[in-house]
Amino acid sequence: MNKGRKISGGKYIANRKKKLYEREGQRRIVKMGEEKRKAKRTRGGNKKVFLLGAKFVNIQGQKKAEIKNVLETPSNRFLARQNVITKGAIVQTDLGKVKITNRPSQEGVVNGILVK
Repeated sequence: MNKGRKISGGKYIANRKKKLYEREGQRRIVKMGEEKRKAKRTRGGNKKVFLLGAKFVNIQGQKKAEIKNVLETPSNRFLARQNVITKGAIVQTDLGKVKITNRPSQEGVVNGILVK
């Protein structure tokens, strides 16, 4: 069966195109390495800071620790091999294993909690 076609062979026609604010943004990948941030103008003239590279993680109730390695990522195991930092990823630091609790690509910082 052809994509975008009815069983009868007729075409599905979209009732309208997407508006600018409905468009999907570019996927942000936060790599382990040098700190790198970018700012983007958002709706209403506000700014959103997103992270492209991270070297440190802010540990809840502790201090800032340097990221040594990404051990595992529950969403995609291949991201851990590429040292990509996402929410839920477990990273190795000098203080021990830390689970990332925020979305670094959305917030511009990396926060986490210690894991046993």
